[in-house]
Amino acid sequence: MRITGYRTLDTVQEWGRPVGDANGVFADGVVPVPIVLVETDEGITGVGLGPHADAGTVFAAIDGEDPRAVTALYDRMLRQTFKAGHTGAVFGTIGAFDTALWDIKAQAAGEPLWRLLGGRDRRVPAYASGLDIGLTDDELVAVYQDYAAHGLRAAKLKGGLDVEQDRRRLTLVRDILADAARGPRPALMLDANEAWSRKQAVRHVCELERAIDLTWVEEPVRRWDVEGMAVVGRGIRASVASGENLSGLEQFRPLLTAGAIDIVQTSAVWGITHFLRVATLANAHDLPVSPVGNTPVGLLHAATSIPNHLVSELQDLTAPHGVAIDVHVEAGEFVLGDAAGIGIRIDEDAIRAATHRRGATAGAGPNVRPESAGRRLFVTDGAPVPFRHRPGARQPPSLRPADDGHARHDLDGHARPLPDRT
Repeated sequence: MRITGYRTLDTVQEWGRPVGDANGVFADGVVPVPIVLVETDEGITGVGLGPHADAGTVFAAIDGEDPRAVTALYDRMLRQTFKAGHTGAVFGTIGAFDTALWDIKAQAAGEPLWRLLGGRDRRVPAYASGLDIGLTDDELVAVYQDYAAHGLRAAKLKGGLDVEQDRRRLTLVRDILADAARGPRPALMLDANEAWSRKQAVRHVCELERAIDLTWVEEPVRRWDVEGMAVVGRGIRASVASGENLSGLEQFRPLLTAGAIDIVQTSAVWGITHFLRVATLANAHDLPVSPVGNTPVGLLHAATSIPNHLVSELQDLTAPHGVAIDVHVEAGEFVLGDAAGIGIRIDEDAIRAATHRRGATAGAGPNVRPESAGRRLFVTDGAPVPFRHRPGARQPPSLRPADDGHARHDLDGHARPLPDRT
């Protein structure tokens, strides 16, 4: 079998509501989704969801090769672009090609990738993640009621701009998930998307922890700030999670060596081989890994085969336009199917027919860092993502009393002692 060519497509994810984080919001809820298709001389086509920046240069490393030599080809792609390929969009392009090659390899074997990689169980624990900072309280409640109906018992909210707003919204979501579960306490996470300084992070989270048992805080400071992550981790009870915006292993190594993060994350767009290598590095440090991304199906397959997977992010409950995925959600878990490969099928006619749909515009949304990020004293009307109070919006409920300070809970609801903060 030989690789004969590639094609690129662009579709969209239509959320039907504003989505974003502390850095900005896509007001129309339409987010671009790039796709890479890799073709072979045996008629098998592999699919990778991710960037296709400088795709021609990356493809030159694998053109004419046997696609089943996936890990060797991954390193060839890195070498082909070694001055730019370990970071940013080009690294994402390598990840998209890598995912497509794994898809081909599993299709050629006639097996779903989770089985080819040695996974035993097709079920992958999930947490809800609504990219929800632009929602009113009523909208937030409706979104997480839908997640709860699918059995989700853990949730990550976007926040970091207003501690009172974060406390109110985390309480709302906690109550929704707790009422649906009638069992162990839900796991709650907060994602600041690098919006804080070190002191802001500790101050904000410590205030929240008076009323909320946070499982982790995600990207509290800049992704490369090893000392800052460690400072935050020592100052709060919650775990510190980061890694979705890190790429090469060389970026993870200083954070893990310093014990600066507790939950190691990796983005779906960086590819499967990268995820497996990061998971191995994390496991050597006795740390769990957690995939992040809107359509992390490739990493879900890979997650079944590693010993230190914790939980995977579930964002939208629908697939991008023109994309069908052999996975469903039940009882709070992704359930992978039996389709050979990673189980993604592309309807190119449907994608072409939807070219009128408007995607994210340049210079707007959560991909643009606000000028004031990391140095806000308090929230003002000029904050990049003002909370939209609407007539009839849900009024803040009375907050539940804080925990007694002697226990925190894992994702499964089991209590464990808190560190002594004195």
